[in-house]
Amino acid sequence: MSKTHLRRAALAGLLLTGLSGAALAAPPATGLGQSWPNATDVSASPNWHAYVFVLGGIEYVQVNDQNGNVIGAVGTANGQFITLPIGAFAQLVTTPQQPAAVTTTAQPAAAPTTVYQDAAVQVTATPKTDGTVQLMATSTCDPIQCNNRNQ
Repeated sequence: MSKTHLRRAALAGLLLTGLSGAALAAPPATGLGQSWPNATDVSASPNWHAYVFVLGGIEYVQVNDQNGNVIGAVGTANGQFITLPIGAFAQLVTTPQQPAAVTTTAQPAAAPTTVYQDAAVQVTATPKTDGTVQLMATSTCDPIQCNNRNQ
């Protein structure tokens, strides 16, 4: 084998080793519904944990408290939202399309805190006087902008 072929083979081996190392260093985000999912905490508040998962063009936003307890989650695409049936207070999550599944007479114990925000969605958390937490997801863009952004 010539020196040129040996160099090319060595370079190919190094590239493959480097690529496999990069793949191992950055595993895909997984674990929707888990206390400590394999995803980056993207919370806008130090008092909460927020994790984003994307699958099939749908963005899933999960909110956990400081102890890792799942509070609730929403799925969103093109300005549309759905509450996911996960988390201790999933029944208190509100979206533009879905009111909370249960009503409560508890009052806010603090002002709403923005837990997560991107170009299309904002999620706030409001602790209540009865110890529950209400999550509210809203669109941060008008439907035409959201639809055009995802095409």
